[in-house]
Amino acid sequence: MLIRVIRGNKRNSKISVHPCNPWAQKEKNMSFPLNKQLVDQTCIDFGLRNAKELGASSIRQLVGVVKDIERATGVEFIHMELGEPGLPAEQIGIAAEHKALKAGYGSKYPLITGITEVKHWGSEFVRAFMNLDIPTECIVPTVGSMQAAFAINMLVSQLDEKRDTILFLDPCFPVQKQQCKVIGVRVDSFDVADFRGEALAAELERHFKSGRIAAMLFSNPNNPSWMCLTERELEIIGRLASLYNVLVIEDLAYLNMDFRDAERGMPYEPPYQPTVGKYTNNCLHMISCSKMFSYAGQRAAIMAINPYLAHRKFPSLASRYENDGEFLRNLIYNVLYSLSSGVTHSVQFAMAAMFKAACQGKIDYVTTTREYARRAKLVKEIMLRNGFHIVYDKDAEDEEVGDGFFFTFGYKDWTGEKMVNKLIYYGISAISLASTGAKREGMRGCVSCIREDQYELLDQRLALFNRDYYDK
Repeated sequence: MLIRVIRGNKRNSKISVHPCNPWAQKEKNMSFPLNKQLVDQTCIDFGLRNAKELGASSIRQLVGVVKDIERATGVEFIHMELGEPGLPAEQIGIAAEHKALKAGYGSKYPLITGITEVKHWGSEFVRAFMNLDIPTECIVPTVGSMQAAFAINMLVSQLDEKRDTILFLDPCFPVQKQQCKVIGVRVDSFDVADFRGEALAAELERHFKSGRIAAMLFSNPNNPSWMCLTERELEIIGRLASLYNVLVIEDLAYLNMDFRDAERGMPYEPPYQPTVGKYTNNCLHMISCSKMFSYAGQRAAIMAINPYLAHRKFPSLASRYENDGEFLRNLIYNVLYSLSSGVTHSVQFAMAAMFKAACQGKIDYVTTTREYARRAKLVKEIMLRNGFHIVYDKDAEDEEVGDGFFFTFGYKDWTGEKMVNKLIYYGISAISLASTGAKREGMRGCVSCIREDQYELLDQRLALFNRDYYDK
């Protein structure tokens, strides 16, 4: 039964817990907000100068601090900070890995270009769910899309010395900008929510005309807002990218997860994933198995590179690497090889098996991952009735943003960092939107790992929070 918390001035209220919660025995006598001195000291012990720095920390720093706070207080947090799958890994992938390891592949170096099976079925997967023809030699496995983005960001910065900048459509996945900082690549960006539809063309041209943009990177659906670019917007991006010779990097970590379209996700049948690949040949697509197949732990992804770009030759690459300057060759044998001697052999067999099963209709990953939309709907309802609001609430043409893996939320006119720093005392963790480049204040929430018994806890904790801060 849901216990509602009455607004008032009383602090340190006790909270009921679900009997199935494994932390219940520890938590049932805990009071909220948590002991400030204990939480603050835990943050300092982690290496932060003070607890307020938590609001500006990276995703992985926040995860580490929260784990320490859980140990110190005995209270399990409701985790919304890490975009981790909340569904079991696909058994077909696990079985394929097991078979490969039993066959002895664990002792053999994998081909840096990718095994034949993953290249074939990766190409077929792109055809089945994106309606694009990418030849097998242009399918390159990577150690997750994180490695793919790092490698591409590095290589595109070497294509033309005059083009030293990567343009991001904000809000974005924070680590991709961090990668640019590590590499030493200049970053430019704008909040795409302010330039939807035809307005996108003028803003892109304003940036492209500088002559400094080597590439642009975006995710679709968008992490963190879950906004989705329309076909018209993708056409604008593709047309202008071709006109200004800008490489487009399309991050499809959540491929076909715009769950507003009930017909999406049947192999070889429309509607397909909207993609910039229909409108320019100067592009590549990063496709991760982490969310589609809940295979995040094995770091499995592919790059699907348009053949025009793959075989394009750049004088700057020829000079740097003393070869013919081909994009694909230098990506694989110079950049990726410097980062890893290939993708784990058994993981490549797993990817091939899962791609094959999806193409043959044996895995319906879109229906499976639709569970995240259900969870997001529940969490948003809880947020709204406890005084919070959805930050990025509208998509193109004033349509409501769909429910999915991520959502954004705010409280009054608070900054995201302030929200992080206050919610932490109520056992709730998420990241500030400031780290994503968003121009709006608030937080990114991930619904993937919220258990059934935690919706009631979330409701109770947010009610306590709102009671304590609604008139301040």
